Amino acid sequence: MRKAFLLSMISALTIFTACNLIFFTHSMKASTIKPTFRDVTSTTTKSLSIIVVYDNNLYKEGSTTSWGFACVVKGAEKSILFDTGGNSAVLLNNMQQLGIDPKDIDVVVLSHIHGDHVGGLNGVLQENMNVTVYLPAAFPLGFKDSLQRAGIETVEVADSARICKGVYSTGVLGNWIKEQALMISTDRGQIVITGCAHPGIVHILQTVKKIIRDKILLVIGGFHLGAMREAQLEDIIGDFRELGVERVGPCHCSGELAKHTFKLEYGNDYMDVGVGRIIEFE
Repeated sequence: MRKAFLLSMISALTIFTACNLIFFTHSMKASTIKPTFRDVTSTTTKSLSIIVVYDNNLYKEGSTTSWGFACVVKGAEKSILFDTGGNSAVLLNNMQQLGIDPKDIDVVVLSHIHGDHVGGLNGVLQENMNVTVYLPAAFPLGFKDSLQRAGIETVEVADSARICKGVYSTGVLGNWIKEQALMISTDRGQIVITGCAHPGIVHILQTVKKIIRDKILLVIGGFHLGAMREAQLEDIIGDFRELGVERVGPCHCSGELAKHTFKLEYGNDYMDVGVGRIIEFE
């Protein structure tokens, strides 16, 4: 009964929020960014992997593409699913193809309320309700209440926050579409994972540098640069270089021109990213 209630509520809310996002987000004020963490701990890169389980770009044959994004972080203190794509069946099928059991997920982090990032949550919770869901505090009250009533542990994020050893949220950024990104502090630098980067990919990275004063090893995810012209992209890449970003893996909503431009600039430090891609750090 509890599961049926949860699934029906979230299913309805996914459609509802996709159509009514402006109502919930337009009036929200930007959250205050906390300064550098004083207790930053790192996770080793030796056992760390990032597995892209949902994307509209194909990397591995046998996986299914669909508009949206989700990835699994393994090898940290907890197993983390970052975003859930837009469709439960596609997400679960891709996870199965990639050898990931939803029951092994400890934490779900939702970047923002758009349906192509929260739509697959139903399927994950149907398989595993013993997860902690980290979501922006600006999420609709009904969405949050449906999780809590079903007994799902939830953590509302406003400012930058520790999720587990070596893994942090940037805190919620943006004046219109509220979004958080994931930071993984490793012995080789910061890994930043973005959902759609609606607040601006450069702004997100500047925030990361303010929160944890360390080099940025890799930025992966949606960069939201599809509407950018070449001159604008060159400026953004210049900002990446100034911020010391070593490697990039744009996907999802980044745009084909942006991916091409980043690839030309970064060369061997550019990663082709799509569903089925497994990034292992050795």
